Amino acid sequence: MDLLHYTFFQNALLGSLFTCIACGIVGSYVVARRLVFISGGITHASFGGLGLGFYLGVNPIFSALVFSIASAFGVEWLSKKQGIREDSAIAAFWALGMALGVICIFLTPGYAPNISAYLFGNILTVTGTDIWFAGSFACVLALLFIRYFNPVLYVAFDREFAQTKGLKVALIENLMMVAIAICIVSSIRLIGIMLLMSLMTVPQMTANLFTSKFKNIILYSIFIGIAGCFSGLFISYYLNVPSGAAIIFVQVILFLICKIGIFLCHRTIKRV
Repeated sequence: MDLLHYTFFQNALLGSLFTCIACGIVGSYVVARRLVFISGGITHASFGGLGLGFYLGVNPIFSALVFSIASAFGVEWLSKKQGIREDSAIAAFWALGMALGVICIFLTPGYAPNISAYLFGNILTVTGTDIWFAGSFACVLALLFIRYFNPVLYVAFDREFAQTKGLKVALIENLMMVAIAICIVSSIRLIGIMLLMSLMTVPQMTANLFTSKFKNIILYSIFIGIAGCFSGLFISYYLNVPSGAAIIFVQVILFLICKIGIFLCHRTIKRV
């Protein structure tokens, strides 16, 4: 319990709490819309924004946010306006972001920045500013989902039906793409670019083992994500490994335990 007295660990716990709330909400939409690949593309494209931030001498998180949002709309523009396959557009921005990030970091004068903290996460890098950013985003996102839950639900599961209901489908989709980009950037310090996509999918997969209702999947994935993040942070500290790797490892183990447990329960019931 002495570990909880350290400021850096308190920041990490608060950051993971808000991150899990945001990822639980946004990740449920991503899984329902089958946008896992595009969220992965935005995640890796954000590395280009980080590199630009280091090279230009500005806040790398802010530049990653701008670059992520631009990449999200760039994929939408290429796939819907230019007739390019969506997976090809995602791959292009994925590669562009990673390549641009490497080039900019290599050209940055002075000492090379600690990139591993952004790639794999580090609980020591979570600051008070990160907590305020993640907390504000999580609160705003939760309030918007409570207020506009049904329109988002219709768009997530049946775009054509949403259009017949007179909903502004394009606007909702664009706002959700912005939310995905913001959620990704707010989680980079804790989880890391290379592993962030898993936090938006694995808790939802685990929640889906117990329920198929969209609202319940959001709630369950938030609690599962929090449990996995808190456990992963303690493991990260005591084993001195990157926080992102420890968190995702725990999340996957939780999923496997639940999956095997449900499978064994079904087998036992069938035998009885």
